[in-house]
Amino acid sequence: MEANIPLSMAAAWGAVDFDWRIIPLLIFGWYLLLKRWERNGVLDRWNATRVFGFVLMVRTKKGLKMLEKVAKPRRLWRIYGEISLWVCTLAMFMVGLGLILAFAGALISPPDVEPPSASELVAIPGINPMIPLWWGLIGFIVALVIHEFGHGLLARGHGMRIRSFGLLQLGPLPLGAFAEPEGEELFKAPRRERQRMFAAGPATNLFAAFVLLIMIGGIAGQFASSNQSIHVTGIVKDQGADNSGMLPWDTIETIQGEDVIGLEGFRELLDQHQAGDSVLIGVLHEDGTRETVNATLSDKYTYYQSLGFSSEQLDSLAIEPGDPFLGVEGLNSNTAGIDRLAGPLSPNVEYTMLQRTLIAPFHVVYTMFIPFEFQGVAMHPNEEAMLEADDSWLGNLVGKEGLLFLVNLLFWVMWVNILLGFTNLIPMVPFDGGHMFKDMVHAGLSRLRAFGRKLKLWNFHPLWVDQISRKASNFSSLGLLFMLLFLILMPYL
Repeated sequence: MEANIPLSMAAAWGAVDFDWRIIPLLIFGWYLLLKRWERNGVLDRWNATRVFGFVLMVRTKKGLKMLEKVAKPRRLWRIYGEISLWVCTLAMFMVGLGLILAFAGALISPPDVEPPSASELVAIPGINPMIPLWWGLIGFIVALVIHEFGHGLLARGHGMRIRSFGLLQLGPLPLGAFAEPEGEELFKAPRRERQRMFAAGPATNLFAAFVLLIMIGGIAGQFASSNQSIHVTGIVKDQGADNSGMLPWDTIETIQGEDVIGLEGFRELLDQHQAGDSVLIGVLHEDGTRETVNATLSDKYTYYQSLGFSSEQLDSLAIEPGDPFLGVEGLNSNTAGIDRLAGPLSPNVEYTMLQRTLIAPFHVVYTMFIPFEFQGVAMHPNEEAMLEADDSWLGNLVGKEGLLFLVNLLFWVMWVNILLGFTNLIPMVPFDGGHMFKDMVHAGLSRLRAFGRKLKLWNFHPLWVDQISRKASNFSSLGLLFMLLFLILMPYL
């Protein structure tokens, strides 16, 4: 992976340098190899076939016996399927609405952004610079397995047989997985049962993400800050901190010789001074050296006015003329990195249990953007450097690097589960959301037909319901596909 930031040992384990331009050659080589295996009968021995020319579909009956055992409490899995259906229906409409709003926003006000590189357009670990190879592969394999196992459990819970499990591969990379039910049984199954089966896959991914978030929250409690000070991630140009020689990722340890304890301690010490005062600030630089710098505080009120804030806005923010302003951005505690990953489940944030429960779903969605903020890593290496293993059983057992390894593993498995879950809920065929949407339209039209027959207002033919639901599914799929392609290609236009 190409990155502009140095990687820690834990993050670097999942990184790889890769030139995406050789991908066509690798795919062509893979295609020739598949053709040879096909001629020699190797694919037949593997119970495998080629699809789309260069994708290998491998079927296996391994896991079917385990599926039978786990699926025995049929009623339990039907309840699970109903819960999954409600969760996925809500998520599906949120995904569809989000896509429509993003498309509308892009039409009204096209964003002025740099077009992504070709490697960023594919969600393939190691090729996409935001998805490390090994972490991504582990995450995709785990997410695909539990996704298809979720489908299989609900299929068996409703009496549908599973022929085999399978994997779609492009070389060593997993592109997808499948649980292959008996086609006739799936077609003849009641709509509600079929919807539960389709919903179970992405729902299992999302539920797994919550479990993994809880585990990350537990590990977050095994970390401690190397000191109780705070750090800055940015320096405001031509202000006191900048003029004094402070740098991004500096840790502020003292102000006028007094120790800085947390964000509140920093504010209390700074508020003892006024604009124009010169203060001595003890900083710990990123390279481990310590320095005492002399910073002249500027006027916070004047600075915010220069940004366009009105007097009324500044009054509402309780900012007055003469308030001291050091000129630093991104003030954070030294546990900010792990706190950001754990979100409301971090032991370092003060939330009630109810608040943690309500915020957690939104935090799960937020974690999807973390690799894009930090160039393909879960936590900035500078944030990792500010942590140490707490004096706890797990911290003593595996140490700091072991804890970071576990955090990276759990994060990337969680991230891929979230990505796979929400992607499959796009209401367009062939995604699970597309099949769910088609059955929902069919169910709605069937109720409308029954209502009309009951009141003797109309009597649609059953085939009309089938035809309209199929057309609605096709049109929605094409429309959403157009929106996706537009959003992807718009930066290049």
